[in-house]
Amino acid sequence: MSVISKEKLKHIVLDHGTGGKLSGELIGAITERLGEVHVGKLEDSAILPIGAGRIAVTTDSFVIDPIFFGNGNIGHVAVCGTVNDLAVSGATPKYLTLAFVLETGFPVEDLERILDAIREAAKEAGVLIVAGDTKVVRKGEVDKIFINTAGVGEFAPDARSYSVSQIRPGDHVIVTGELGNHSIHILSIREGLGFETKIKSDCAPLNKLIADLNGSFSEHIHTIRDITRGGLGTVLNEIAAAVGRGISVEEQKLPILHETAMAANMLGVNPLYLANEGNLILFVAPEHSAAIVERIRQNPYGRSAAVVGVVDETTDTRVHLTSKNGETKTIDLLYGAELPRLC
Repeated sequence: MSVISKEKLKHIVLDHGTGGKLSGELIGAITERLGEVHVGKLEDSAILPIGAGRIAVTTDSFVIDPIFFGNGNIGHVAVCGTVNDLAVSGATPKYLTLAFVLETGFPVEDLERILDAIREAAKEAGVLIVAGDTKVVRKGEVDKIFINTAGVGEFAPDARSYSVSQIRPGDHVIVTGELGNHSIHILSIREGLGFETKIKSDCAPLNKLIADLNGSFSEHIHTIRDITRGGLGTVLNEIAAAVGRGISVEEQKLPILHETAMAANMLGVNPLYLANEGNLILFVAPEHSAAIVERIRQNPYGRSAAVVGVVDETTDTRVHLTSKNGETKTIDLLYGAELPRLC
């Protein structure tokens, strides 16, 4: 990962937080500055030894705008995002912490709605809130409400953990759901475009979907990632760089809702770079990919699952997209991101 030089990094800009190339450079600068005390591998969760076993640990902050949307709110996103980051490591999510930064004047009624969503999402995911913190700041020092979480998951003694280091050439690439719906839904509400009635956020806890796969296919699944900020295009580029292989994707196989594609085209954005909150990418042994897709589609959050690509033999780490007309082009890593504050 490239690191920003001291001469180049003078001020933080909005694109530092949007999941693209600039975000990666900022993270590189942070980890370099932390030096030997930073031992993370920059995956969705850290896998740590504890006693004779292992746990998964993750943390995240949520600053979504707007805080309420058609089929969810910032509290729902906070629980689902944290749970999914734990589950993709192969762990069973167990416990969450919850911290609020609240702006003076924030309506208590709105906080109650957010807490209700947190409770329901936690119940669905089967996790418990075990600690928390609340800070209140003056008007204008935060935008209504920010939420920070930490999550802990546990591994069964014989459970496998997933890592990009397990990916092999020839692996099939599976996407579990439609791309870009969350971004288009949020943007439509934010800008008053009217798409939100037909395009809903995909925000959902996916730990039970993953647990079902772990029970039957764990030895054939090499890694799982949560497709959130930066979208599929960013995740593919990060993984290609990490494993030192190219990845090829077929456009006609990508699960994209017709209305989402139409809205994205009208707005001049690419669904490949749009954020999702209930969508996974899996790298699996090719001889088992059809059976894995069939199993994923049995879950209500995975009905649009599809094999969309393959890991190449080449050490050229670019991501290639074969379009519907047969043209091949490169999916680049964006410098910033097309739409901020969607997660």
